[in-house]
Amino acid sequence: MSDRPRFDDLPFLDGLDIRHAWDVWGREDTLGTVNLLTAARVAAAAQLVRTGEVVSLDLPLDLPDPPLFGRQPYRHEIFRLNRNEMDDRLDNFHPQASTQWDALSHVRAREHGFYGGRTQDPVDGPIGLGIDHYAEHGMAGRGVLCDIAGYFEVEGRAYDPFEPQMLTVEDVQGALEAAGVVISEGDILCLRTGWVGAYRQLDAAGRRAYADDVRFAGLRGDEDMARFLWDSGIAALCADNPAVEAVPGDPAVGSLHRRVLPSLGLALGEMFEFEALARAASGDGRYAFLFVAAPLKIPGGLGSPGNAVAIR
Repeated sequence: MSDRPRFDDLPFLDGLDIRHAWDVWGREDTLGTVNLLTAARVAAAAQLVRTGEVVSLDLPLDLPDPPLFGRQPYRHEIFRLNRNEMDDRLDNFHPQASTQWDALSHVRAREHGFYGGRTQDPVDGPIGLGIDHYAEHGMAGRGVLCDIAGYFEVEGRAYDPFEPQMLTVEDVQGALEAAGVVISEGDILCLRTGWVGAYRQLDAAGRRAYADDVRFAGLRGDEDMARFLWDSGIAALCADNPAVEAVPGDPAVGSLHRRVLPSLGLALGEMFEFEALARAASGDGRYAFLFVAAPLKIPGGLGSPGNAVAIR
């Protein structure tokens, strides 16, 4: 049994209707829920590998194209080192423009600061929450696919991943129940909203238009969702959409990022590629797998490409 406090026993941030877990692992902690990815849990997750099938969970680095949220495309140059050797380099590279991890220094909780109550702005220097801490620890454990899009299709529910539908706790629980999986502490929850599949179907003109009016389904940003995510004991939450939660959101509901990233220290990943994984899971009914990711070790970095695979 876990000795973590229940969500409803966590204290509130003063003046905000948001609970925080800054004292669960200590105010100097740099990992948040990644602390739950213990060696024993990694070893147990390795027992899920049956065939050795490896499924990439990353989009190509040049998707979405054009990049979303005002980011710019990177420049890739190939050049000669000498007569016999070639090299290449990236310029203007946004580590969070494609499949990505958010560092705990990515979003703050207003005046209360970042995870652990760090109030210094990362623009002014490292605050000890860089993505390099995730990279040093490693991101490996039991992955669980929650195929919301597939569940809705089977249920015959009208659904468009490009519309800002807010997915509820009941939706997530329904999809997990339909898949026959139960979340255990330390799991990496992989949420398929269908966004990647829908985006890949857009032509170049459609992608340019979409970048000017970004809208998509995602998790509801309310306290019920934060409670569910914390009490379920997941170590990380990865979604195939660009922000985990629905965009545009509703200020009356609140920001899920603010509720879970700086407040609970929950590791978040976005724009993960779950289409092939969903096809494999629906084919053999295995929705749990060994999840392995190696974020880039960027000192003080605010994010990293996902670099993730599912091993079945």
